[in-house]
Amino acid sequence: MKKYLLVLLFIFAKSSFGQDLKTARKVVDTLSSREMWGRGYTKDGMGKAANFISSEFASYGLLPMSGKDFKQTFTYPANTFPGAMTLRINGKLLVPGRDFLVSPESMGQRVKGVLIQKDSITFINAEHRLLLILKDKLTWSVAPEAADYTIIEVDRKAIAAPPENIELHMENKLIPAFPASNICAMVKGNTKPDSILLITAHYDHLGSMGKDTYFPGANDNASGIALLLNLAAYYSKNPQPYTMAFICFAGEEIGLKGSKYFTEHPLIELSKIRFLTNVDMVGTGENGITVVNATILPKEFALLQQINQDKKYLSKINSRGKAANSDHYYFTEKGVPAFFMYTQGGIAAYHDINDQATTLPLTEFEDLFKLFVDFNAGLMK
Repeated sequence: MKKYLLVLLFIFAKSSFGQDLKTARKVVDTLSSREMWGRGYTKDGMGKAANFISSEFASYGLLPMSGKDFKQTFTYPANTFPGAMTLRINGKLLVPGRDFLVSPESMGQRVKGVLIQKDSITFINAEHRLLLILKDKLTWSVAPEAADYTIIEVDRKAIAAPPENIELHMENKLIPAFPASNICAMVKGNTKPDSILLITAHYDHLGSMGKDTYFPGANDNASGIALLLNLAAYYSKNPQPYTMAFICFAGEEIGLKGSKYFTEHPLIELSKIRFLTNVDMVGTGENGITVVNATILPKEFALLQQINQDKKYLSKINSRGKAANSDHYYFTEKGVPAFFMYTQGGIAAYHDINDQATTLPLTEFEDLFKLFVDFNAGLMK
């Protein structure tokens, strides 16, 4: 009988975590769908994502951090490309996102003219303050300003000969005060509610370039939101001695706007945060994970390493020093102990149209979930 009970427990445990993975895939599918339009600055993409996350928090029974609403609203400027996005080089029509990108600070304009070669990869049309650069790989970003020039990056494989003639019709729109929201929730601790473990991830992505091309952002960072939501659901059912808090940040891709705003207008006392763990791009993991701030927090890093060594969750945990490369940074600057974790290996899609849910393996999602639960438990001892 004992043998059968152990088998049943094993099956139940596997199916329980399998359900977590199934839920995670649903979150990634939703956030990287065409409906969310790149979780950016056109077609209310970021707003739709914020509403989705808020409804998930509400369904778990989490408390709004502000006491009123899950959303902490703020604004910042953003340069957007909501309309025309047509480019012909030497008469050949190129596809936005696949064959070319516009630099995110570029101004829109309508151009038909000649390009002058400056070097092996650089071509200019001085009359229209236009620069064209040939690239081996196209990666995009977002800008908070609009410049008085236009830069086009073209995949060199998309054209057969050096560019001599250009036809461009591109529209941009600078939004001086784009409305965004951090989504903030918590589960009150049952014995030490004034001690807080905070888990964070950004939910915004790059949005769209023109009226037909959007950037799905499955790994960056629908994967991180999927892990955060799974942990939020778990802790809603399993309250801890400490308060478990969760923040999904807006504006990370445009310069850590959401986390900067939160640290300047905190909804919880920063001094009460025992530890913050920020996750971004956790959809792979074949080569383990990297932990930013590991070198400045050796005690917590040793705890993480010991748990992984004992449980054999991940193949490797790499140590990295302080870096201003995600939303943990402004908390670190305020004295909050924080890690930033991201997985390594697997797909190479990053800031491009290929970062899609269909190719995201979520290789180590279940093990990351278990590692987080064990790590948080260790921090409360």
